[in-house]
Amino acid sequence: MTTWAEFEAREPAMAAAGRAMLYRGGEGAALLGTVSGDAPPRIHPINVGIVGGVLYAFILRSAKLTDLARDGRYALHAHIDPAAPSELLLRGRAHEVRDAAERAAAAAGWAFEVDDSFRLFAFDVDEAVLGERADAAAWPPRYTRYRASALR
Repeated sequence: MTTWAEFEAREPAMAAAGRAMLYRGGEGAALLGTVSGDAPPRIHPINVGIVGGVLYAFILRSAKLTDLARDGRYALHAHIDPAAPSELLLRGRAHEVRDAAERAAAAAGWAFEVDDSFRLFAFDVDEAVLGERADAAAWPPRYTRYRASALR
């Protein structure tokens, strides 16, 4: 289990680039991939936030909520800017946060009003891949990888 803060401490440049991509539009946004048993993976647009060194998302009742609650495995991809199409992929496990104080801290600066219909999930960063491209003509991307398991 690796928090965003631990990832950031080990790979500060990579985490800074990733944070910039997640917040490119002003609020945290990404595409979330979830799995459920033998079913094909699902992709969902979500809002994310990095609060107190933890990557969070508030999730409404949905297939993504069911998938995360049952299994927890996820892949998260930052939206790509066509003019500078660098990419960020995160993988790991998500777990529901039930602590009221932690939930309140995450909700305090959230991009939208959070009520009790939202459940809060924290996302561990077990693996990250950063593909950097200065512009659309730059090919191939310059990849940097991080694996928490390689550190154990």
